[in-house]
Amino acid sequence: MAASRTNTPPTSAVTAVPDTDAGLRAFMLGVYNRLALGLVLASGLAWVVGNVPQVGQLMFRTVAGQPVGYTLLGMGVVFAPLVLLLGAGFVMRTPTARGTGALYWSIVALMGASLGVVFLIYTGASLARTFLITAAAFGALSLWGYTTKRSLSGAGSFLMMGLIGLILASVVNMFLRSSALAFVVDIVGVLIFSGLIAWDTQRLKLSYADLSAKGASLEVAANYGALSLFINFINLFQFLLLLTGQRQR
Repeated sequence: MAASRTNTPPTSAVTAVPDTDAGLRAFMLGVYNRLALGLVLASGLAWVVGNVPQVGQLMFRTVAGQPVGYTLLGMGVVFAPLVLLLGAGFVMRTPTARGTGALYWSIVALMGASLGVVFLIYTGASLARTFLITAAAFGALSLWGYTTKRSLSGAGSFLMMGLIGLILASVVNMFLRSSALAFVVDIVGVLIFSGLIAWDTQRLKLSYADLSAKGASLEVAANYGALSLFINFINLFQFLLLLTGQRQR
């Protein structure tokens, strides 16, 4: 996620624009359109991987229909988005609309494919319910981030530190296998990514005026913004699924 924020000015360095600004509305609509299409693509790929045995066998090792691990290809698909995000920070010194667009759709496709495992673990009804809850929560949080007059820039630093702690705790629990720690991690994950949705929305809104004044590419900013919101959405969905999802018997 850090790489997806490097090309957008911090909120403290920009000037707010009215909510009624036509250019701002068009910019944010472009971000949300990319996000919506990305979610459709990711959902479709996840369904294919999770429901077409010939494809799923390339990604997962299963026992009695239940996944017990990833194949070599599956591991590559899981870690490829992180590699792309880190690599983009070094390779794309001068981002272009085409380059950032390719980065966005590549990560969407890879994350969608890796999510196919949820169809092997959870019931279809549970997945549908959790997705709808996530979508409703995302809409409310993003709307609040867009309309609130309170600056969320300070909360952003706190949330990023919390995200680092969350990652470390998740890695530690891979060895401890503590159900209590896993529950805490899931709760904290929901809170952190809920906050990031609101923060990223406000950050995008406030960056618009600065980008327009400098003549910077709004397409590049829209691609990076959609990527940040997509990652937030998927992570919020996964943590909610861990907390409330109904597993297949």
